[in-house]
Amino acid sequence: MVTAQFVKEKSQHFENLHVRELLKWVYETFDNVGFTSSFSADDVCIIHMIKQIKPDALIIFIDTDYHFPETYQLVEKLKNEWNLNLQVVKPLLTVQEQEEKYGKDLYERDPDLCCQIRKVEPLKRALQGLNVWITGMRRDQSPTRANIGKVEAHKLPDGKTILKVNPIADWKREDVWKYVNEHNLPYNPLYDRRYLSIGCAPCTRPVKEGEDERAGRWAGKGKLECGLHTFTEKE
Repeated sequence: MVTAQFVKEKSQHFENLHVRELLKWVYETFDNVGFTSSFSADDVCIIHMIKQIKPDALIIFIDTDYHFPETYQLVEKLKNEWNLNLQVVKPLLTVQEQEEKYGKDLYERDPDLCCQIRKVEPLKRALQGLNVWITGMRRDQSPTRANIGKVEAHKLPDGKTILKVNPIADWKREDVWKYVNEHNLPYNPLYDRRYLSIGCAPCTRPVKEGEDERAGRWAGKGKLECGLHTFTEKE
């Protein structure tokens, strides 16, 4: 297992690696690697590269039951056309069960609790047994992500250390779309309507000119992260 000290000592080396080189190192070095994907344009780029390195790589999709129809359609399209090894993880509570327990529109009244139930708890289950967790985060997405490294050691709530890899951390939005266009990759049509960060339908709106990429998420709630990337402790 790679230690936090090793990650710190090799951080500059990882920063200098091309995305494919970093992904190749991950899959050649570790077993039990999973890429958690919301099937954003960023994630589709990474899946496209991963497929060239390890065709049967594990792709994990957290199905909150609140995604846009366009998102579900893209997931199904890529699952079938790219023959993805896709693991769909759902919350322990159905939407109906959640409404019976907490009332309707929990995402409006207490978005943190809703995200905890429908995103964070399923992710914790999905990460069990994994040694490496790959994400599609980029530093320019929002202030909360400005300092992420390409490779980080994170401690899970149960005390286990997991390697968190953000292979396109240094990409800009322009780099994502350059790759999408160069490889003619499918993408969520909501992007064409200025949904620059696509999450659950009730909590996502189009982004206005000049706003941060993730400004359309939980607008007016003072919230930029759902908790997927804040429940672990960076070592």
